Amino acid sequence: MGPQNPAMDEEALTDTSDIELLAAVLDRGTATRLMERFGNLRSLLHAESEHLLACAGIGRQRLRTLQVLPELAKRYYSESLPCGESIRSPADTEAFLQAHMRHLDHEVFCCLFLDNRHRVLCFDTLFRGTIDGTSVYPREVVKEALAVNAAAIILAHNHPSGVAEPSQADERITRRLKSALELVDIRLLDHLIIGDGRATSLASRGLL
Repeated sequence: MGPQNPAMDEEALTDTSDIELLAAVLDRGTATRLMERFGNLRSLLHAESEHLLACAGIGRQRLRTLQVLPELAKRYYSESLPCGESIRSPADTEAFLQAHMRHLDHEVFCCLFLDNRHRVLCFDTLFRGTIDGTSVYPREVVKEALAVNAAAIILAHNHPSGVAEPSQADERITRRLKSALELVDIRLLDHLIIGDGRATSLASRGLL
């Protein structure tokens, strides 16, 4: 069976359940079975191919459909912060970082480099860690910032546990990075911790 849902406007989509949204690209029976099997969209859309193919109603074509959805979402949110344009809002920044980082099962430390008008120069992953941490070297952050002639930086790292609360280690490295960047006249605007469905701003906590 093909998709059964009629077209809905944006407000209706916002109020639609995950199963109903999934049914728009599959069918309701398959969507219900998948959500019961995997528990949530994140687990479903990042499940291994063999686990998806083992579910009733999923063949190679539908498997491909499910596999491209996360990449489409990532590209959509990437366009919220295109290179050369100024950051429009903290919400855009958070959505961009969530799309890039929240699904990862290992910790990464990323930098969003900006010019003196807060226009995006580039976004780069500088350090990669394990499931529970990564090593961050202020010298490397400063070197990369100087290489792209950044005037300001937004830092971000994810917590694979899904809990977006800053640890004492997060606070310490933020202070070290701020001090190192100040020596070369680069402003640290924020450090965002990306969890499962939310982000925590250290600037909003008064930790910068």
